[in-house]
Amino acid sequence: MSNLEQVKHAIEVRPTKPFTDQKPGTSGLRKPTKTFKENQYFENFIQAYFDDLAERNKDKSPTLIVGGDGRHFVREGTRIIIQMAAANNIKKLIIARDAIMSTPSVSCVIRKYGTDGGIVLTASHNPGGINNDYGVKFNIANGGPAPEAVTNSVYDKTRQLTNIRLCPTLINIDLLTLGKHSYEIEGRSIPFEIEIIDSVDDYVQLMKSIFDFDKIRNLLNGDKGKFPIMINALSGVMGPYVLRIFHEELNAKEVVTVKNCENLEDFGGHHPDPNLTYAHELVEDMQNGNYEFGAAFDGDGDRNMILGKGGFFVTPCDSLAVLAANLDVIPYFQKHGVFGYARSMPTSGAVDRVAEKSQKLIYEVPTGWKFFGNLMDSKLISICGEESFGTGSDHIREKDGMWAVLSWLSVLANIDRSVEKILQTHWHTYGRNFFTRYDYEEINGAGPFSMMKRLEDMCTSKELMNKTFNTNYGNKQYTVKIMDDFSYTDPVDGSYTEKQGIRIIFTDGSRLVFRLSGTGARGATVRLYVDSYENDPVTYTKDAQEMLKPLISLALEIAQLKDFTGRDKPTVIT
Repeated sequence: MSNLEQVKHAIEVRPTKPFTDQKPGTSGLRKPTKTFKENQYFENFIQAYFDDLAERNKDKSPTLIVGGDGRHFVREGTRIIIQMAAANNIKKLIIARDAIMSTPSVSCVIRKYGTDGGIVLTASHNPGGINNDYGVKFNIANGGPAPEAVTNSVYDKTRQLTNIRLCPTLINIDLLTLGKHSYEIEGRSIPFEIEIIDSVDDYVQLMKSIFDFDKIRNLLNGDKGKFPIMINALSGVMGPYVLRIFHEELNAKEVVTVKNCENLEDFGGHHPDPNLTYAHELVEDMQNGNYEFGAAFDGDGDRNMILGKGGFFVTPCDSLAVLAANLDVIPYFQKHGVFGYARSMPTSGAVDRVAEKSQKLIYEVPTGWKFFGNLMDSKLISICGEESFGTGSDHIREKDGMWAVLSWLSVLANIDRSVEKILQTHWHTYGRNFFTRYDYEEINGAGPFSMMKRLEDMCTSKELMNKTFNTNYGNKQYTVKIMDDFSYTDPVDGSYTEKQGIRIIFTDGSRLVFRLSGTGARGATVRLYVDSYENDPVTYTKDAQEMLKPLISLALEIAQLKDFTGRDKPTVIT
């Protein structure tokens, strides 16, 4: 039912001053929550986006999706967006009930309803609450994150703003009740529309069209007995999706234990990043319980961590490779076929070996899901992933934590092995890429930038080319084959992206990568990625950190990381 208010709402133009620090990072603009709430900071960024949208949609009034991960200021931010959209010629907002929608669901809904894009209120895996982080990102009509051409244009407009436009009397919008509403706005020839939807329902219907839920149901509680699993939503947005899919659609309440499925504004004090450090509760549950499979999600539901029995850890790089090698068990790919594969540059080469064996193309792109969009739209790839716990396919244009979990359960339902056995079989077929990432978070001062500048200068001077390094670990030697600052030319539209991370590639195929993160809100985060390939079966069951010690030691030596950052150990190891 659509309700049309008879009162006309006036547009108010408020003066503002531009901010100089609203340049979006890898996935949107992230800052401390208090920053967004002060001095019209949030309003300025939204106005710049609406100005850019008007410039790109001169002949139409756009329709947008709005949703967020439930952190502090998501609901208030949604109400501000409503007031501003009405005053900026937006035709319609489709808003998730209570403004809560996972990032994969935003992409799903944009594509289902054919809208012009969306606004996602999330800082993803960053901690939430009044004293932590907030974020805003924009998605385009294909459902994916806005490309750099759009975010750069928005940034340009943030530095030129003189006023913001809003309808301050458009208040008391009921975000909890499904339905359609129309509002008369002074100066507008057509009403402004709002529709409140159940985004969980839309997303679940998509998952049911991709996977064989009967087969997964039979795995969990079927002919061969119970297959107990543990799912931890880390108090993020995924709680309602987990309960709906596992307890209702799969009717597996007895065998699927769930934790932290209530979406909390501060994520219950959790750091909602599904890795071995911040999702330690899941690790401990898997180590101490009798669960065959475990998974955790991040704050906005696009990332995932997969564990096997006893806490056996599946690296995101291996997860991508295993799924790529087994897509034929999923009905969606049986119907649509499998094109190529893609990974972010820092991600290990494990999926490359699957591509080689299956004779499919593999693409290496910069960090950031937006770089996969053109490849998927052009049917060049079917599955892609990042080492930062993100995996997805061309069913939407975002990484998708629940999709990854259901994909793993589909593989387990079709292959009568444990998670660990599946990995061992995979390694015996393709070899093993030992991989780790060291994060040095929230570093203050100029040190990290000086370190990266020194590494950039070393690329330019080529001083390390062909140089051989000796290590103190088993007389291991490494000779530099390539040292560069990674750049990327999009094969579809020819757009060029540079300065995406320092790569050192050795003659044996081992790699070191150094990057400054684009997802932090405080200080600088240095990331070190280490990747080494082994094809000797004797090594496959060895500990990754032990196997990578020579390369890690060499990385710290080359970068002089301790000298520049003052850190003698990382904040997080994955």
